[in-house]
Amino acid sequence: MNTMRTFLYILILLSLIPAVLLGYQRVQYEQGYKTLAVLMDYDDLKEQSSRSGIPVENLRQRYEKAGMSGVAYYEDTVISRYKRGELLIRDGSSLRQQNLSDERIKPNWFYYTELKAGALTDLLGRYVFPFETLELEGRTWYAWPISINGLPVGPNLAEIEQFKAEGLTVVYRPFENASIKDPGANLPDVDYLAFYGTEVTGSSTPENLARVKSRLGTRKLALIEGGEQEGLKVLLKNQPTVRLFGLRPEWQAKLSPEEVAGKFVLAARERMHRLLYLRPYPDSPSNTEKMLLEVSKGLARAGLKIGNPEPLEYVPTDTLRYLSLLGPLAALILLCSLYPLRPLAWTVGLLTFVGVAVVGGLDLFGCAALLAGVTFPALGFVMRRNHPMDWFFATLLTLVGAAFLTALGTNLPEMLGLEPFRGVSLVLFLPILLFAVVLIPNQDIRKTAHAIYSYPLRLGDILLIGAVLGAAALIFLRRGNTTGAGASNLEARIREQLQDTLIRPRFKELLGHPLAILGLSKGFPPYLSSLLLMGGVFGQASLMDTFAHYHTPLLISLQRAINGLVIGGIIGFLLIPLLMWVLRWFGKGQKGSEGSSGPVYESGRKWRGVD
Repeated sequence: MNTMRTFLYILILLSLIPAVLLGYQRVQYEQGYKTLAVLMDYDDLKEQSSRSGIPVENLRQRYEKAGMSGVAYYEDTVISRYKRGELLIRDGSSLRQQNLSDERIKPNWFYYTELKAGALTDLLGRYVFPFETLELEGRTWYAWPISINGLPVGPNLAEIEQFKAEGLTVVYRPFENASIKDPGANLPDVDYLAFYGTEVTGSSTPENLARVKSRLGTRKLALIEGGEQEGLKVLLKNQPTVRLFGLRPEWQAKLSPEEVAGKFVLAARERMHRLLYLRPYPDSPSNTEKMLLEVSKGLARAGLKIGNPEPLEYVPTDTLRYLSLLGPLAALILLCSLYPLRPLAWTVGLLTFVGVAVVGGLDLFGCAALLAGVTFPALGFVMRRNHPMDWFFATLLTLVGAAFLTALGTNLPEMLGLEPFRGVSLVLFLPILLFAVVLIPNQDIRKTAHAIYSYPLRLGDILLIGAVLGAAALIFLRRGNTTGAGASNLEARIREQLQDTLIRPRFKELLGHPLAILGLSKGFPPYLSSLLLMGGVFGQASLMDTFAHYHTPLLISLQRAINGLVIGGIIGFLLIPLLMWVLRWFGKGQKGSEGSSGPVYESGRKWRGVD
């Protein structure tokens, strides 16, 4: 058995070498991927111009000096041309009133005529609705049975070319409307396309979507975080893509310029967004300018530069990924070899392997990454759990597992956030079960069950167990971004203050690491030490999960992990003498009260009476 374990150790170390090389490759790529664009919603900018009375050109000049480097420009609609004075719109009823004797005018239709040549002729036949032509008082009117005011008409090429000539990054926002016969026919040549709404252009039918896909060419697409868009995954396939971050207007309106800037800097620094989509404060150019200045300062502090970003195109070396595959499998076999009950050990190993294959979708590299994610957080405490310093050993093994996870699981769709890591819940909770198996003694299972059932518990024991389970419940509820136990107002304020100067550690680790250190201290009854160690395993699993966020730069994940380890470790090692003092204080209280030998637990190994 020792020979087999030695072989497994060597296999893990050899597989670790290509995994580390892959991590280095990823860091090198991410370090060079630092350019981003600060965009302003151009429609909102024009609205601010109308409200403030400041010409839109003057506002643009002010904002460009403050850091704005591009515009988000919407596809034109019929009403856009009307507002520019290119055409007239009349409903049939009003037009009939002006021409009472003309029975050709239908009261329930809508009539349009050109004031600028070509403002309507390119729309004839564009929509699925029938239209009619009417010559009236020397003017040609075009009529549709419904209002086409809000229907898309294509790009305003003249304005787009002006922006491009001025060196601005242009993100074009086309609309989807099932009324368009030939969607995607007039996409402009711009830096990026960011589709508007919950559907991409052409998503109404598979045929239309395929037509739009064929017309994209080499155009680059923007992936909007948190904005699920029907049909987008089809268009993104093999298409150069960049991540875009923006705030909902109603949310931004409740935040100060500094708060808004902090969120955008955080998105750029920690989630690799390279298109920052800002909106002006409708009634306050000064606040808008302040927001842009704060964003510029924050990006500079983070080592990011404003310019025209390139799409994310990281491709890992498959040869190195194949060479890393055996590491997680060797770790699972090593884990099973350490269990006291052999039949149970290999059953657990087989079930783990099958479960990982099912959850991982039978993807070779994805399954191997998931196997590393569930195995290594438990392995350290299964191997050594006799002293608080063993926490460092367990943490080292978890970081080894994180190297395998990032090497095997990182690819372009995951880094873009298109395909999030499969099995997050499995990574967080299966290691606890894998650790619990080692606590089962090598004896008849019925004897073990009877011993657990017959174990005497006092009220103090129940309170301690309740406290540990309460901490575990809090960790469980805080396992995601949208859970039943969100951050309190105080915690939210602390986060805001820390995020500019510190890569904020995860809450689960700040609680899980101290629990592990206390569980290793041998200052508690065996059952309680085991519960504390399970909480510690969860902390290690959370550490592993930190590296499963592939859209976060690897060095940022490493800094987050280190900050959590340092703060959590300091808390844990400070709590050991404090709790030992509390236990001694309680023991003296028992001695002074009746001179009886009240039970006090000493050194984690035996119960004794106080003399």
